[in-house]
Amino acid sequence: MRSIWFIGGAASVALGAIGIFLPLLPTVPFFLLAAFFFARSSEFAHNWLINHNTFGPPIKDWNETGAISIQMKRVATITIIAGFLFALFLDLRPWFLLLHFIILSGVTTFIWTRPNE
Repeated sequence: MRSIWFIGGAASVALGAIGIFLPLLPTVPFFLLAAFFFARSSEFAHNWLINHNTFGPPIKDWNETGAISIQMKRVATITIIAGFLFALFLDLRPWFLLLHFIILSGVTTFIWTRPNE
């Protein structure tokens, strides 16, 4: 079972790393998921992730207080807007755009209602 948790953690890290360069893919949620998986599979991988200079601080903030830094909130909001504008550019069906807007509005609301660091 530990190997399945580890594979989930490795896949989450990979998706999070891709999300650094691909604006439509979230980064921090995948690293939070990776921390969850690694905590159940590999103490070494879990410690590496939560002590990483770049990925560790958002994970620690979330684990300790459920906080999202104001900088991350701004980045998330900008990428959410970019994602919706991209959907508009693709000229998708109106029902899909409405559904997309509702979901992204919910995500944005959740992000901005979390405490700051």
